[in-house]
Amino acid sequence: MVTNSSRKIETVQNTCRIIDALRTSGGAGVTEISNELDFAKSAVHGHLATLQDESFVVKEGHTYSLSLQFLQIAEEVKNQIADHKIVRKEVMHLAEETGEVVHFAAEEEGDIVYLSKARGEVAVETASRIGKRMPMYSTSLGKAILAELPAERSEQILEQQKLSKKTDRTITDPDRLKEDLEETRRRGYAIDDEENIRGVRCIGMAVAGPDAEVMGALSVSGPSKRMTDERMESELNDQIAQAANVIEVNSRYS
Repeated sequence: MVTNSSRKIETVQNTCRIIDALRTSGGAGVTEISNELDFAKSAVHGHLATLQDESFVVKEGHTYSLSLQFLQIAEEVKNQIADHKIVRKEVMHLAEETGEVVHFAAEEEGDIVYLSKARGEVAVETASRIGKRMPMYSTSLGKAILAELPAERSEQILEQQKLSKKTDRTITDPDRLKEDLEETRRRGYAIDDEENIRGVRCIGMAVAGPDAEVMGALSVSGPSKRMTDERMESELNDQIAQAANVIEVNSRYS
């Protein structure tokens, strides 16, 4: 990875900013993007024309939008982590079985990124969405992964993150967090004890790849009154473990 800022290419950075502007707006014209980013209209038009030629944007009238090529890219990226058809099937099955919200996520640059989500019959609404990034230290998904990563990598991630409070229950003391990760290793699953959203508890479990490296994690989230310690230990633990095992076994032969 190139870390020297002097080697960054400004034109590419500007293209990325234009793509992000189209992503957040859902579609915009040259003037709108020019005003938002403070770029010259001629420069914006040049970037958009190039992106259109390369099929990364489509144009309807005077409005440019991101093309469906990004969908293909996203699917291919997800399949680099794990067989997404298998992941999606297990996430949906686990949501149906538990009735709660189920996620599958992977670690990237010290964050977790949601790759799949399904809602069961009695699931509460959450703000999570596919592609959203979240901190690792306050999520059951992130803690499950941190607990299974090599110690050096896990410590590096925590050192780089600002441990800020999401709720009054978020663990921000490094020593307490290390103890929590040690407990996660002992019992085999992580717990988000209302650390991200008050009233919502989550159980998360790491999913191993073909070479025993961590490919991601599965979680089940629900209201704290339903997500009791007893339910996690006696019921959800086994259900998540079975789903994780299906993903792991299929990944060996993908």
